[in-house]
Amino acid sequence: MIKHNQKTIVWFRKDFRLADNLALQQAVAHGQIIPIFIFDHDIQANIGQSTKWWLHQSLIALDKDLNNRLNIYQGNPEEILHTLAVKFQTQNVYFNTIFEPEQLRQDRLIIERLQQYNITCTAFQSQLLWLPATTVKSDKTPYKVFTPFYRNGCLQSIPPRKPITAPKNIDALFDHENRTTLKDLQLRLQATDHLDQFWQVSEHGALQQLHAFIQDKLADYEQGRDIPSLQATSQLSPYLHFGQISVHQIWHAVAQSQAPAAQIDCFLKQLGWREFSYNLLYHFPTLPDQNFQQKFDNFPWQTNAKFLQAWQQGQTGYPIVDAGMRELAQTGYMHNRVRMIVASFLVKNLLLHWHHGRDWFWQHLVDADLANNSASWQWVAGCGVDAAPYFRIFNPVLQGEKFDKQGDYTRQYVPELTKMPDKYLHKPWLAPEAVMKTSGITLGKHYPWPVVDLDTSRKQALAAYKNL
Repeated sequence: MIKHNQKTIVWFRKDFRLADNLALQQAVAHGQIIPIFIFDHDIQANIGQSTKWWLHQSLIALDKDLNNRLNIYQGNPEEILHTLAVKFQTQNVYFNTIFEPEQLRQDRLIIERLQQYNITCTAFQSQLLWLPATTVKSDKTPYKVFTPFYRNGCLQSIPPRKPITAPKNIDALFDHENRTTLKDLQLRLQATDHLDQFWQVSEHGALQQLHAFIQDKLADYEQGRDIPSLQATSQLSPYLHFGQISVHQIWHAVAQSQAPAAQIDCFLKQLGWREFSYNLLYHFPTLPDQNFQQKFDNFPWQTNAKFLQAWQQGQTGYPIVDAGMRELAQTGYMHNRVRMIVASFLVKNLLLHWHHGRDWFWQHLVDADLANNSASWQWVAGCGVDAAPYFRIFNPVLQGEKFDKQGDYTRQYVPELTKMPDKYLHKPWLAPEAVMKTSGITLGKHYPWPVVDLDTSRKQALAAYKNL
């Protein structure tokens, strides 16, 4: 049992906040803390370049919030934790659990080995609303369909706990003998410098984003969330991924808002989808790499570097697809409706493996999340649990005309089509010669011809699926 006035190591990982941080709260209650971050090359070296940028900014902000008392190390967490415990004469390490397979495996190993040195590691649960081990069916097997998971496994379970406020006084110890600095981690890359203009990466920035969403967007969320030009989604996902804000804070702030009940329920359901993705990852740890439906192991994916490059660079000839990919390149983010459109186009019109999309999103999204990224790509590809039927193929022309009717989003990210009339904006190859001339567009010169024919590629995809 921990006594008061003892030192406690607080290991920050994906919980870069002071409020509603259970590990921090409990440690501060017992006395002085040693706040640390460890860059583990075995786990974190493979994160994408945009995620590295966000992590870099997160550490700057957290250090500031801790009055420049955040201790940064790099190396093996087990060895570093043991060394610090001996150095500062403490037997207590607190951290919040990360529900990812490799992290859970590492945590078990660290807890077991440090126990041999009489060092107690205490793990707290702040990442999810409900524990994956408890959100199971009555026969103790995991849910594979979202609706019963959310309605029965979550909503009929214990309600999400209320968030706690930040500790008023934090007595943090700084390791003056430590020579590792943030610069040594080499997280800041020239290729991601442009992201500075789009995001305020801090706990304060996350709370501002939440409050602005509730005040300005939540009342019309269900109707506005599918219109990319409205920016009516919360855009909280990167803050949530790195823990500048907790899911409990978001849940209760939205639930207690004055927005219509239907809008509140619609948004909370999106948090339910995040829970579902982590539930799947917890029970099926091969989800990031292996098709959940094994029949897709024999799917005849194509290998076409030209198609892949066109998709990656936003040069497919389908404006809504290209707009989404360019938004990603410019901002590190992509509207959720557009994510589904570009993903469907990759796997079903181009017949390229969903792994290509998974890897590109992982590299360039500031909210690249192992559970969400894996489950979502398998959902679109049709090979996951509770997946969209493979024969559900998003038509990028119809999607563009429906959800970007006036073309504000498309013209923002595909400016070469600025003068194209709405009638032909999402299908410029059908515009008469006079319209093309007035618009200043020559296909193949100013904007590419479509890389594939929609009808032909759709039939090929359906035929490939039928042959499974």
